Amino acid sequence: MNYIIGAFKPACNISVAFSDGKSRKQVPLKKENGQTIMVPLFQSQENIAGKISIEPVSGKKVEHNGIKVELLGQIEMYFDKGNFYDFTSLVRELDVPGEIYERKTFPFEFSTVEMPYETYNGVNVRLRYVLKVTITRGYAGSITEYQDFVVRNYSPAPSINNSIKMEVGIEDCLHIEFEYNKSKYHLKDVIIGKIYFLLVRIKIKNMDLEIRRRESTGSGANTHVETETLAKFELMDGAPVRGESIPIRLFLSPYELTPTYRNINNKFSVKYYLNLVLVDEEDRRYFKQQEITIYRLQETS
Repeated sequence: MNYIIGAFKPACNISVAFSDGKSRKQVPLKKENGQTIMVPLFQSQENIAGKISIEPVSGKKVEHNGIKVELLGQIEMYFDKGNFYDFTSLVRELDVPGEIYERKTFPFEFSTVEMPYETYNGVNVRLRYVLKVTITRGYAGSITEYQDFVVRNYSPAPSINNSIKMEVGIEDCLHIEFEYNKSKYHLKDVIIGKIYFLLVRIKIKNMDLEIRRRESTGSGANTHVETETLAKFELMDGAPVRGESIPIRLFLSPYELTPTYRNINNKFSVKYYLNLVLVDEEDRRYFKQQEITIYRLQETS
């Protein structure tokens, strides 16, 4: 709620209610101040409708030059904080200039809204959807209220999902072959695979499989890349021998993953990698990284 210049109490209270608010699924959303709130969940092409109530505080009237509600899809880069890039911007005029003496309710509807990107809170960027109510006023300053909501979009299972087979080696010292059962995984999937030791002439102490998320923001010289290790799974503790094979079975559901996002509005990307890490007895580390695609599976009723 914006306050009138001069630190007086706000002239009115604004509330936003979605028409299917009681039946619609609510999901947690982390705000800038670290507080987590529950907000409605939508997907692209849905109708977003409801009512906006404006109630003057007792004994006051609200003079205004018009009231409107906007549906905004916005991207904010944290290195350019406060500057929002609007990729979706729809507006509905609710009232012509006039005065409000008592509680007044305005219905609104945005039909089959195109919301191509998902809500995302990253390390250097966030993508958000909000309803913004503005009571336009002159001398006293406009009054605005924001109502957040979350967008998630679903995909069918891919028709082609090839397995991943790779070799990693150090000449005359180590030769490993590994395979994963597929290259595209949904958020609740299981990574199944196997590692074969074809040649082992160095003493390996342990081997881990990591899930890494790489967030890229900006472009060119202004590209910022952040890599997070989201999961670390010990595959082996001790030295393997030639001919040995080790199974992999890693459940994704315990981890806070998002789908893979590729070049979202030319602003950012989020990619996922499986990173195989081997450590020898002299604590030298060997890596082999493979990109995988994560998607949100279409839910069936």
